[in-house]
Amino acid sequence: MTDPRPGIDIPDHRGRTGLDATGRDLTGNPDVRITDVELLAAGWHVLRRTTLEYRGPSGEWETQQRETYDRGNGATVLLYDPARRSVLLTRQFRYPVYVNGHPDGMLIETAAGLLDEDDPVTAIRREAAEETGVEIGDITHVWDVFMSPGSVTERIHFYAAAYDGASRSGRRGGLAEEGEHIELLELDIDEALEMVRDGRVQDAKTIMLLQWAVLDGPFAGHGRGIAREK
Repeated sequence: MTDPRPGIDIPDHRGRTGLDATGRDLTGNPDVRITDVELLAAGWHVLRRTTLEYRGPSGEWETQQRETYDRGNGATVLLYDPARRSVLLTRQFRYPVYVNGHPDGMLIETAAGLLDEDDPVTAIRREAAEETGVEIGDITHVWDVFMSPGSVTERIHFYAAAYDGASRSGRRGGLAEEGEHIELLELDIDEALEMVRDGRVQDAKTIMLLQWAVLDGPFAGHGRGIAREK
């Protein structure tokens, strides 16, 4: 008799079962048939290996395997002050970028976080308050984007919201009990774009929202964009 498997037959440390069932019921693409899902790891997030049959252009079916990392979906927000032409960004230590060549791992980003059990707007209001101390009022939906579709299932919901820089106080944010030690950076939009040009800003979601801000967003027509002028 096979021992009960955490995350499959019995709850894992986060109370989850049936983690090997994800994807087995997909029917949206008639050229894809899921034949097996293996649970490789279930720490805080979930790593799976899926075996599938794919019907190529010739009509022949071929067997493929794909590993997917499931960390849930997330949301991010660009906080901007239209009167001061500023944006509010965060800087915190990110080990994955540190181990992959970033000089000190201190990444500059827009406020962001996982949805957990919340809808995207509720989640990003929560994350913005925790990371920056800003209580968001009106909010603009920008995009929903798959950031690393080759292996990571996460979809990030992008937003933008105005804040009042004149009334904001404090230089740090985050929840200490969650190991968050966040420095707040209030930057002129042109300075923020220059930091993209010279490599001080390397986070994809942040670059995308800064570019949006000067192309279609609150600073449209007033910034030089990210590409250097000829």
